[in-house]
Amino acid sequence: MDQEQLLPLLVATAQGHKAAFASLYEHTSGQLYAITLKLLKRADLAEEALQDAYVQIWHKADSYHRGRGTVLTWMISIARYRALDSLRYHKVRPEHSFNDEIAAPDLGTLGARQPPHEKLYRCLDELESEQRQAICLAYFNGLSHTEVVKHVDSPLGTVKSWIRRGLKSLQRCLSL
Repeated sequence: MDQEQLLPLLVATAQGHKAAFASLYEHTSGQLYAITLKLLKRADLAEEALQDAYVQIWHKADSYHRGRGTVLTWMISIARYRALDSLRYHKVRPEHSFNDEIAAPDLGTLGARQPPHEKLYRCLDELESEQRQAICLAYFNGLSHTEVVKHVDSPLGTVKSWIRRGLKSLQRCLSL
């Protein structure tokens, strides 16, 4: 489902329409679950983080601003932060579980890649290897900047610069 289909559902959710919220859940829960499961590596914790994310989406639907990104991007960030909170609370991230491969992570919804993700993969491939690695570790493996520093053995300022410049490059590439 694209932005133009999700936006009316989110607007209706902000107005308290339960059917719109149910439809929003139906169309996005697979992707959000895949993200929480990838970060948490445990189905029970992923489901809990997903539930927390949708509770927050229900309560904060009126805080979405179209100029800051798509509805799905906004929802993914909420789910990601819920999963990261769970990681910190449950301390479930063993060091050996990190994937620092330069290849783009699997963002599919438990199935084949979907066309919107193809552009992200292409844009990730265009980044410098250090930027791509730092972004993959931080955003797809859930590491904090401090953890990325330890993992790549580079100074904090350097890692933050890689991530910041890489995200700006991704934003430019994705907006083309």
